[in-house]
Amino acid sequence: MELIIQDFIDYLKSRRVATNTLMSYERDVKQLFKHLKQIDKKMFEATSDDIQNYIAYLQTVGKSNATISRNIASIKAFYKYLLKNKLVETNIADSVVAPKVEKKELIILSTKEIEKLLEQPKTTDLKGQRDKAMLETLYATGIRVTELVNIKVSDVNLNTGHIKVKKKSKERAIPIGNIAMKCLKDYMMNARPLLIKTEQEDTLFINTNGQQMTRQGFWKILKHYKEEAKIEKELTPHTIRHSFAVHLLQNGAEIKMVQEILGHTDVASTIMYTQMADMRLRDEYLKAHPRELGN
Repeated sequence: MELIIQDFIDYLKSRRVATNTLMSYERDVKQLFKHLKQIDKKMFEATSDDIQNYIAYLQTVGKSNATISRNIASIKAFYKYLLKNKLVETNIADSVVAPKVEKKELIILSTKEIEKLLEQPKTTDLKGQRDKAMLETLYATGIRVTELVNIKVSDVNLNTGHIKVKKKSKERAIPIGNIAMKCLKDYMMNARPLLIKTEQEDTLFINTNGQQMTRQGFWKILKHYKEEAKIEKELTPHTIRHSFAVHLLQNGAEIKMVQEILGHTDVASTIMYTQMADMRLRDEYLKAHPRELGN
């Protein structure tokens, strides 16, 4: 069965499925396989009831609706693959209904909170120079954390002030402001050459072991500076992406430009930021207008 699961993952790779999704699918299917073994069922012999009972089990052990929904998506994709390859007669996961996932309210940092966060890395050492460059780049571009850690040295154009970001087969060039570009240049000239272990390493951001920075590694860095900055809001790399978009729109940026920078294929994904920008402007208005003060 593990060979079949690996074939499934290889098939998804050939379909250019994102790396994070691949990891989730593989983990979810293996967990299902382990559960079925514990109840003496083979993957090919499982029924719709077995899958539904497994979902109920995930609920009893406290898994969130979002996690359960992802598990269901993984299992459905796997059984669809088995059916396609005539390894099962029906897709027993088809009838499984995912629980409703409540939309979490997007958390936006204020410009003051962003400034506080960006002030935290001390550029007196290599790690501080790298962390400063990463945080400034993230806020200057609004890119995803996966895109951040996958930037190559060759993707940075210090002359034009752009970086190239790749997602699957698509590529976009994103402008970087002067402050972030200066931090990047300082890091690339002074810190990175001392962090890398080999000249063949082409990843831009390097950890203290001389290897490519990981998503998990950056999350830990961000958590550290969140605590240093005493920011009480929940803070993830995506929080900075959301804040970047709202701050641009608040300051008059065209929605089409923001859409292109964020890499949204559908403008509807960007429109939600305009609504948030309008709400934040109203909050600021109510706090500042002399007719509203004291009410």
